[in-house]
Amino acid sequence: MIDSLGCSITGLGDPEHPGEIAGAVRAVEEAGYSSAWSWEAFGHDCFTPLSWWGSRSRRMRLGTNIAQMAARPPTSMAMAAMSLDRLSEGRVVIGLGVSGPQVVEGWYGMPFERPLGWTREYVSIMRATIAGERVAHAGRTYQLPVDGGTGLGRPLRSSLRDGRKDIPIFLGAEGPKNISLAAEIADGWLPTNFSPARDEWYRERLELGFAARPGGRPENFEVIPSASVVVGPDVETAADRVRPFIAFQVGANGAASANFHLNAVARMGFADACQEIRAKFLERDREGMAAAVPTELVEAIALVGPPEKIRNDLETKWHRCVATGLIARARLEDLLRLAEVFRTTTRPQEQPA
Repeated sequence: MIDSLGCSITGLGDPEHPGEIAGAVRAVEEAGYSSAWSWEAFGHDCFTPLSWWGSRSRRMRLGTNIAQMAARPPTSMAMAAMSLDRLSEGRVVIGLGVSGPQVVEGWYGMPFERPLGWTREYVSIMRATIAGERVAHAGRTYQLPVDGGTGLGRPLRSSLRDGRKDIPIFLGAEGPKNISLAAEIADGWLPTNFSPARDEWYRERLELGFAARPGGRPENFEVIPSASVVVGPDVETAADRVRPFIAFQVGANGAASANFHLNAVARMGFADACQEIRAKFLERDREGMAAAVPTELVEAIALVGPPEKIRNDLETKWHRCVATGLIARARLEDLLRLAEVFRTTTRPQEQPA
């Protein structure tokens, strides 16, 4: 059951949120949003917007959704998390992700290999750093101290000694093995292209991870999907605003042989639509890409339409799935409308087993 609302806004090259971003941050916090999330690809970074939001808010958690692992060594990621957590008085949540080979190799200059093993090493080093331990690690991706070099390196520990030792680490994941890995080693899962209709499949993947986790499922494991939200006079008009975003993710946001977004949407039963969107992308037909996104797909992963329809979707679908929170991608006006709708939804008495 969803018990909290978050929002994704950056104010940097974001056409959904032009103008004075500080006012938007205050408005969503006053409307009841409990978290604000920043993403990165190959434009702005995650942490600069979060610092800006944190200085203009008082209660909202500040999360990365997602911070790309290739962008920073794990000790550097931990340093950024610990610094912002100190400044924000304990409000940080770190969402990590491997991204894809186009970004990892083309932008960051790292080989894209062993994503599951890479993630395990990364999270292990981050946790040791945040806990204040002397960090030593001998892995296939990371060696601390480095193997070779001058020989002068030694295990170090952070000089930030009085901050939180348990800053939450979430994983952004779409593939089945990566979802299970989130349940095994992380404090939460940040899905994208998430459909409540796939709830049973998600639960199965998570249970596999919990079974491999020492101590089993933690009490406060969070599942916080991102979803586009458009409040409009009718479903079709609202869906038209979301189609270009879905079309880009499915058709253009990844190589043909390694498009994790396309794979996730295809698993929902939209394989034919995915192939048509991809074909339109290869033809450089942007309008055709958007037109190839069926309304059924939009409704499966987004909240679109009049307020009463969105309220019904929340009550009959989203509140009854494994999600514990929701990160809304929307214009400011729609974020404020969603907050009003969310406050008046009826929640089930207990979460389905």
